[in-house]
Amino acid sequence: MAGTGMFPLILGILLMFLSCIFLLKLLYQHKKTTTKRDSGGEVRRSPVQLILFFGTMVLATAFFDKLGYPLASFLLLAALLRTLGMKQWTLNILLSLMTAAASYFLFVHWLQIPLPKGFIGL
Repeated sequence: MAGTGMFPLILGILLMFLSCIFLLKLLYQHKKTTTKRDSGGEVRRSPVQLILFFGTMVLATAFFDKLGYPLASFLLLAALLRTLGMKQWTLNILLSLMTAAASYFLFVHWLQIPLPKGFIGL
């Protein structure tokens, strides 16, 4: 009999499968990837950005318990925004701080989900 964790498990497996298909599609494209706009107005990303993106996600996952949710989410957002091309550090830090604070209050205070506090103890 399926328990309460069956739906998230199946959904996670499906998302991993679809992500792998998308990643393979990106890696095996025959077009030259650049960060400039192509003729259709679409922005092309380099494979280096893809590797940095996934590396950032792996590091955030590895240090999530030690840093705690608020600090890990702030650092993750700041690194991802920078990786994806946001050059203005003040806007990057402000947006990361506001998003991390809003998600912290949403999940911890409003939904009362216990998340790791890390060494800062929030």
